[in-house]
Amino acid sequence: MAHVADEMGISRTTAHKWVRRWRAEGDAGLYDRSSRPLSTPHRTPTEVENRICELRRERKLGPAHIGPILEMPVSTVHRDGGGHRIMPRQQASSNRQATTDVRKGGSPVIGYSFVHTAIDDHSRLAYSEVLADERKETASAFWQRANAFFTAHGITVERVLTDNGSCYRSQLFSRPLSAAGIAHKRTRPYRPQTNGKAERLNRTLLDEWAYVRPYSGSAERAEALADFLHTYNYHRCHTALDGQPPISRVNNACGQYN
Repeated sequence: MAHVADEMGISRTTAHKWVRRWRAEGDAGLYDRSSRPLSTPHRTPTEVENRICELRRERKLGPAHIGPILEMPVSTVHRDGGGHRIMPRQQASSNRQATTDVRKGGSPVIGYSFVHTAIDDHSRLAYSEVLADERKETASAFWQRANAFFTAHGITVERVLTDNGSCYRSQLFSRPLSAAGIAHKRTRPYRPQTNGKAERLNRTLLDEWAYVRPYSGSAERAEALADFLHTYNYHRCHTALDGQPPISRVNNACGQYN
């Protein structure tokens, strides 16, 4: 037995197992079979598994978010699933073609939008708007509204970190920051990880808002953003905040932060 096992590149234990199967079942015993146990008494109920898959597929939620919703350990939920986008690639390609045709004339139905986002580094409190472009006038006006949002939540902004887009390099954007005594810093070129919290929020926006379900158009998607941000800021648990929503850190914070 040891000689044959060595010739076949398997252990003697495995060789003995195959011989026992052959003696008990004949040639049928030599076919591969599942190693799954006959019973798994501690397995998660099927209806709970289906609910986990439903939340992953329809809402693109991760295990850290699904666990508290279903009142179960995150480790039990830790299985990924769901598509990257809500539409097949062929249909998405057709939408892009429709967008191009609309720009030549007619009423826009499906198109592209620009999401401007500001996120507090300490609490992860987020403010976003769907706007028409990325021009300096748009970015500057957005910052004024974002700053007012943070001020209303008791947050005094001391520093602002942006990427190197032309709208953020403009005097129209940086001058109000300087006037308010707010330092303006920019990320290193081609280093998105420098602004990692905003990049992570962008990914969350894609998965849990922008592509979580089909929308009739950009207007409907923009309307849904307010509902998402309320959930994100007041109810959604964050692993970086010990499972609490951003508003909890805002309420517990003392002094000023960025």
